[in-house]
Amino acid sequence: MASCWWRWRRGCSWRPAARSPGPGSPGRAGLSGLRAAAAAVARAQMSYFNLVKSLTSAFPNMYSISRFHHMTPAVCCCSKTQSGEKYTDPFNLGWRDLKGLYEDIRKELFISTTELKEMCEYYFDGKGKAFRPIIVVLMARACNIHHNNSRNVQASQRAIALIAEMIHTASLVHDDVIDDANSRRGKHTVNKIWGEKKAVLAGDLILSAASIALARIGNTAVVSILTQVIEDLVRGEFLQLGSKENENERFAHYLEKTFKKTASLIANSCKAVSVLGCPDPVVHEIAYQYGKNVGLAFQLIDDVLDFTSCSDQMGKPTSADLKLGLATGPVLFACQQSDGVQQTTYLAQRYCREAVREISKLRPSPERDALIQLSEIVLTRDK
Repeated sequence: MASCWWRWRRGCSWRPAARSPGPGSPGRAGLSGLRAAAAAVARAQMSYFNLVKSLTSAFPNMYSISRFHHMTPAVCCCSKTQSGEKYTDPFNLGWRDLKGLYEDIRKELFISTTELKEMCEYYFDGKGKAFRPIIVVLMARACNIHHNNSRNVQASQRAIALIAEMIHTASLVHDDVIDDANSRRGKHTVNKIWGEKKAVLAGDLILSAASIALARIGNTAVVSILTQVIEDLVRGEFLQLGSKENENERFAHYLEKTFKKTASLIANSCKAVSVLGCPDPVVHEIAYQYGKNVGLAFQLIDDVLDFTSCSDQMGKPTSADLKLGLATGPVLFACQQSDGVQQTTYLAQRYCREAVREISKLRPSPERDALIQLSEIVLTRDK
């Protein structure tokens, strides 16, 4: 799929672009052919420039034309840590505070009905990446160290990690119903096994359990922050169901949807633990911006992998968005020039650089450096 060039025509029609003849192939050669090719390239570049220009006008704090258009294909965001302390793998560092994560989530889902219990616990089998809980506890420690050099994660901060994973999982259950998906994480989906109606109810129950756990924390600011996530998830799903006619509006529409469906949960979960650990609004904004940028990059790479990876590797069907008629980054960029996959990767790199810039404002610590390293892992992952 990655080797195909796609053009998106009005009416959601997908067609492979015609390939130009090779150096030794017959056809109309000569100066006129070269001029025509040069004109086509110029039109594509101008169209691409106009797209980026319109995005920078609409989102002045999110885009930079010079950085965006002239990015190098280097993937690494930061290859060195700066805390001066011994550095370990970010996932190993995060799991110190997440032992018993899925057991604790299952305790929150105390259900007497056997079938409903099986459905709600189905994805909490310890086989997920736990990417969101890892980020949350690392951010908690990084903010605590920055504030008063505390090396401990508060119980309420750890609870945010559980709640984030529960909200995320509930959204997956609902997404699979909407998309009529058959597999997730290498096994059948809840809706495939138990049916759509029961799957919707199971997702609702997971979400209600997360809400109860959130209320138990007893911090009204944190409750407000994380309820925004639930609103964004719903609004993001509605955005995905709609579309825009104008090409430039389509890209802004896609990024807004991506933030609401994916990045909002990471951004607001990071902000929530910073609020619990530090009274400084500046730190709250750093945590939020880091989560937002990493979340956007994570989804952009996910959309790239939907084109470039196989189903066995991803644990779910690939090209799913394409089959559903959903225009993601690689397709939208391909409307303007041929290499949509590469340009989407460049944009993800830009978001990761911004995430690194934000988190680097905190006091050096192994957890801060792990968050920097995680931004690189987001770019280099293959599933």
